[in-house]
Amino acid sequence: MLEGKRVSRISVRGFAVASATAVTTVGAVVGVAAGNEPASVGNTEATAADATIADIPAGAQAQVQTASLTQQADDQSTQADTAALKSAQESARKAAAETAQSKKDAADEAKAKKEADARKEKTLAASRSATRDAGDFAVKGSYTVAETQAMARQMMASDQFQCFSNIVDHESTWNYKATNASSGAYGLVQALPGSKMASAGADWQTNPATQIKWGLNYMNDRYGSPCGAWSFWQANSWY
Repeated sequence: MLEGKRVSRISVRGFAVASATAVTTVGAVVGVAAGNEPASVGNTEATAADATIADIPAGAQAQVQTASLTQQADDQSTQADTAALKSAQESARKAAAETAQSKKDAADEAKAKKEADARKEKTLAASRSATRDAGDFAVKGSYTVAETQAMARQMMASDQFQCFSNIVDHESTWNYKATNASSGAYGLVQALPGSKMASAGADWQTNPATQIKWGLNYMNDRYGSPCGAWSFWQANSWY
């Protein structure tokens, strides 16, 4: 501390050791002031380390303090730069990790969709490659449940028949003339309105094969397959 204008003998070890440049400068100043040759850097360091403010000429004291403060400021600036660099590197690492995860998630989603589409197309292809179409069956005046079920088996992939049958069991119990008095739904698959089945054939009211064709197309288009329709039916009691 300064007491009046008197300077106490405050040690300058911290100043001298803080910077080799500052130590050299202080040693040179002390030597010149005493009328001696400048000391070597090593000797100057030792002298400065043991010196006090009072041992240094008044004109050199400000230089010592300025050099030390400059070194401290440089050290603090270096530490701040190092911390900022470390923070920037960590932020970059996190951003890169998030980007990589986003790309992976997108790739996984695209892969899953592609696989689902492939399964759906395979099912549809199997259905389309069935050996019989509605027009392949002889038209009769009436059909038994067994005859209707036999037609259905021949018009779709074997692994889809049970799902189709489950829906028809619930909707009409395989009665191709079943009519819902309240809604007007009609036929094996209870199309609403029943006239929609005309897209599969003009005889939609009397030919179960026509109704099966329409119902199979509906299930494939809307749910991917009869089994897809059955899964939806189980969850909602309609399809």
